[in-house]
Amino acid sequence: MIDEAFKAQVDRYVDEVWEDVVEDIRSLVRIDSVEDLAAAEPGKPWGPAAYDALAKGLEIASHIGLEAHDCDGYIGYADLAGESSRQIATIAHTDIVPTGLGWTVPALDVTRRDGYLLGRGVLDDKGPFVLSLYAAKFFVDQVARTGKRLPYTIRCIVGNNEETSMADVEWYLEHFEAPAFCFTPDADFPLICGEKGILHGVFRTNGAVAGEGQPIAKLDGGTVPNAIPGLATALVREDAADFLLTRCTMGIEANATEDGLVQVTSHGIGGHAAFPQGTDNAIGKLVRLMLEQEGGPAGSSAQTLAFLRLVEQLTRTSDGSALGIDSSDEVFGALTLNAGVIRTLDDGSCTITVDVRYPSSITSDEVFAAFEALADTHGCSFERGMAQVPFYMDPSLPAIQTLLGTYNEYMGTNKEAFVIGGGTYARHFPRACAFGPHDPSVVDPEWVGIEHGPDEGVSEECLRRALKIYIVSIARLMELDL
Repeated sequence: MIDEAFKAQVDRYVDEVWEDVVEDIRSLVRIDSVEDLAAAEPGKPWGPAAYDALAKGLEIASHIGLEAHDCDGYIGYADLAGESSRQIATIAHTDIVPTGLGWTVPALDVTRRDGYLLGRGVLDDKGPFVLSLYAAKFFVDQVARTGKRLPYTIRCIVGNNEETSMADVEWYLEHFEAPAFCFTPDADFPLICGEKGILHGVFRTNGAVAGEGQPIAKLDGGTVPNAIPGLATALVREDAADFLLTRCTMGIEANATEDGLVQVTSHGIGGHAAFPQGTDNAIGKLVRLMLEQEGGPAGSSAQTLAFLRLVEQLTRTSDGSALGIDSSDEVFGALTLNAGVIRTLDDGSCTITVDVRYPSSITSDEVFAAFEALADTHGCSFERGMAQVPFYMDPSLPAIQTLLGTYNEYMGTNKEAFVIGGGTYARHFPRACAFGPHDPSVVDPEWVGIEHGPDEGVSEECLRRALKIYIVSIARLMELDL
């Protein structure tokens, strides 16, 4: 029976371990754990830095009393064995998106400021991952005191490839049985019971549109497909930049380089691809400036101009309406589209990635077909990437109601489960959801950045409360017939 005395015990525990929690978060944030497939090797399939964070996460788990396992570097897990081998699991990840620009504090460290933690991963998802471990530690200590095992095994799954392909969890489910129930602390409270479909793809020009002999020497912008780019640059020949120099506005600047070129830099407002509200795609801003001159930068070929117009169409709106793929339904809401990364390749061709979060009212094949038609119209090719169908769990399930009820109890609210455009590990499991730790009801100061953006931050009080909610939720899940 989870009563007020139990919750008071949880309060004391969180007070006792909190500084250890922060320091363990710091030890992970200091690792620049971005996927690097070019440096992959046996035992480190996502690259050495990503593996270092996985290893550190398992080291923390082992130190606090869990039985930790490294699964050939693909993923890891740490257990507290119960009476049953069936598991109540958490899954969080130790990999990150690139830090990017615009930080006012060290990106790869934890800065404490006015009750907030700032640093890449404090919110997504190294901070929440550490919370999942310390939620399990509460029960490690309890079992040590009482000598009585829990009804189910607690398993903390340590993801290591969430920000790119989630191939880590696919590997896991090929080798291990799915938990009886699982939640991922990698989203928002109160509880997420559904996620839009997600698809990726890449446009590529059929020939050189930048480089030697071209008015544009190089286009570069963005970091990963699932982040709205906050910065984009173009290197332009000096004689092709005169028009651009007269049109530079707030957020766009131009500077001569030593090799006789002009670098035009566009500053936007970055963010997560699933949440375009309030962002400003720097790639789109840059390309629209270049297209203000009739015919594009002086000397542009028809192929170059066609590619710039394609990029402009991709970035004109974030709901896909410029391409005729805008769609919405009552459960998932509206489709979102992000053109996240533009690059010039060695042969002078250019690529741009797209990330789409789509409702059940449209299919991935319909979206892909629209992209292929767009590519054909603009003399480009399009390569289909991954596609994941929308995910939904009935919010009336007892396990879902247990988590949601615990959150509402702590907050004094009566909120309901909802769906998102983001993609979490939950969609890969038969019985799972995303559960905090970010609380949208908390209004953060303007200097606190969002996940995937500069100065990523989270309230310490929110994290402390989330840890309590996780402990009490797990205790209540132990009482269910899963």
